[in-house]
Parts: sequence; C-alpha cells; structure tokens
Amino acid sequence: MNSNQLSKRLETVVSFIHPAQTIADIGSDHAYLPCYAVKKGLVKQAVAGEVVDGPFQAAKKQVAADGLSASVDVRKGSGLSVLSPGEVECITIAGMGGPLIASILEEGKEKLAGVQKLVLQPNIAGHAVRSWLVQNNWTIEAEAILEEDGKLYEVISAVSGKGQKLTPQEIYFGPFLMKAQNDAFRLKWQREFNQIDQVLAKLSKAALGKETEQKKQELTAKKQWIQDVMTHENT
Repeated sequence: MNSNQLSKRLETVVSFIHPAQTIADIGSDHAYLPCYAVKKGLVKQAVAGEVVDGPFQAAKKQVAADGLSASVDVRKGSGLSVLSPGEVECITIAGMGGPLIASILEEGKEKLAGVQKLVLQPNIAGHAVRSWLVQNNWTIEAEAILEEDGKLYEVISAVSGKGQKLTPQEIYFGPFLMKAQNDAFRLKWQREFNQIDQVLAKLSKAALGKETEQKKQELTAKKQWIQDVMTHENT
C-alpha cells in the first residue's frame, strides 16, 4: 500500500468522502489516505492528524515526497485537537476500535461544528460507533463490510444534523449491513456465533456463580440475536 494504491479497506473509506472537498484523516499513519484523495482530485485540501511521533514524521515525509505540502497539512496532536471548528467538511477515522473512535468524537465534539460527514472504520465493536452517532444527532447514510487478508472491516458513513432512531439490533449489526447481508457480513457473524458457542461451552464447565450466570445469559441473548438476523429472509 502507498499513496497511489490504497488497501481495499481504505479505498472503501475514500469512496464515501464525496461530495466533501476538505477532509481530516485522524490517526493518519503515513498519510496515504489524504495524499491519495488529493492526487485523485477527490478533495482539494486535507489535514493528516497523528498523535504518535513516528507516524507523524512518516506522514510529513510522505506528503513532501508527493509534493503535496500545499494541499495536505500534517499536524501532531490527539484526536480532533488538531482541527479548528468549521475547518473541514468531512472527517475520516480508520483502523481503530469502535470505543476509541467514539471517545475521540466525544472528546472533540466542539470541533465537529461545520463538519457535514463522518466516515468511520472501526476494526471492532462497530456498535459503539453507531450508538455514539445516534446519541449525537448523526444519521448513518451508508455502510459497507468487506474482507481483506482474512480480516473483516466495517465502514460507516454518517451525515450531520438529521438525527436517526435505530433499534438495538440495527445499532449492533448495522442498519444497512443487516439488510444487505453480503458474504462478508455472514462470515463475520458466523464467526461470532461460533466464538460464542465456544465460550458458552467453557462457562458451562465453570464454577457456578452470579457473574458466570450473568455472562451466560448475555452471550445466549447475543447468540439468539445473531441467529434471528442470519435466518431472516430479506425482501
């Protein structure tokens, strides 16, 4: 992967940026995503935010090597602290856990003024991202799920200011993903179902106790949710 050829995962993230002309990529690593977006003419200006010094320096080198210093501003800082309110139309955050993405958005709420779109790619716990979006008046407009190198990734695109009500199942599985149920979606939840079965088998052999029983009930309920969604015939 480089600034001319992104991974399938990041290409999917980029595909949701339109129609924004200014973006901020938070946790940008080598700044491949913003450099690619500018090179392809998808955006005019970009900010690459990175909190760790190694990736920050790598991003600066990449932007300079691509001759994009006038278009891609590499900034060091935590989360959305690298931004000013109203500075960009779209924010992308990819390659982190869902709870971390949600905490970055929560801690940087004041920086979201003027942001029209969020494109978020949680590695795990996508429901934490959806829950934050619903609670903060964002509307999920599109989702994708894909497999790459044996791993499964969800991408969530949300727009501001509309608000949305989702069922607990839609928050957990994704309102668009559970309707489409492509191969990657079914693989993800079949894996999850099998893992729950394995944990339940271990818990059944564990010493009885309040915590053990509560865990068994939670997992059994989750297993039923997956079974219900996977066996639902879409129309």
